[in-house]
Amino acid sequence: MAVRPEGTPCWADAMFGDIEGAKRFYGEVLGWTFGETSSEYGNYTQAYADGKAAAAVVPPMPGQDGQSQWCLYFASRDAAATAARIRDNGGEVLMEPMRVGDFGTMCLAREPGGAVFGVWQPGVHEGFEATAVPGAYGWAEVFTRAPERTDAFFTAVFSYRAQQMEDDAVDFRLFNLGDDTVLGRMRMTDDFPPEVPSYINVYFVVPDCDDAVAKATKLGGVLRFGPMDSPYGRFAALGDPQGAQFSVIDVTRAEGEPPRLKDVS
Repeated sequence: MAVRPEGTPCWADAMFGDIEGAKRFYGEVLGWTFGETSSEYGNYTQAYADGKAAAAVVPPMPGQDGQSQWCLYFASRDAAATAARIRDNGGEVLMEPMRVGDFGTMCLAREPGGAVFGVWQPGVHEGFEATAVPGAYGWAEVFTRAPERTDAFFTAVFSYRAQQMEDDAVDFRLFNLGDDTVLGRMRMTDDFPPEVPSYINVYFVVPDCDDAVAKATKLGGVLRFGPMDSPYGRFAALGDPQGAQFSVIDVTRAEGEPPRLKDVS
């Protein structure tokens, strides 16, 4: 696999108090199968979409009990240098760069708007083995209450080029690396309860959005938004039974014209 450009989303994982429950839920909704649990690395369990590494689930570490949430990791050539840029641009390093065997080096951080994310410097584990296919990662958006701070941070840390949607009703921005659009940013409106912090919403691709929603809600998940058609596919936002937020998208059901964008950096 080619080395991903720095700042490219490259992996996702989530902590769950009930790992077996998470495996049942995501196995049914996304079609995942699961590898052997690695007790050496905190019972980290990798998930697969059609045999290719798609994400991972892990129990909380001691003292980290709380609501489950998905964490998106961005590729880095040098995790220590990325951590320094995070600090220099108003972010907070929550976990210093830590080598994980020969798999790679990880770091956890919080951007100035409050969303938590990870940094991954690959070793033998390079990240997603497939994207944009059923069961695999498809897209992600930062939902933030402080878009100006979030925008300045990500463009500084990862050298993104930004484009703003030309729509007065929606404050939405895209971040690009070269010719590739790699991340979205949405301003959180008053529709979000004040107790909901900024977060990164991860989208997983499904063959049928409505079917995935039906499976998720039958298994105790909560429909937050949608299903809705868009120029990028039919999607819906969900909460799993343990509280982790995520979205599903059927990329074959794209409808409508893409929004007009203007370069802003």
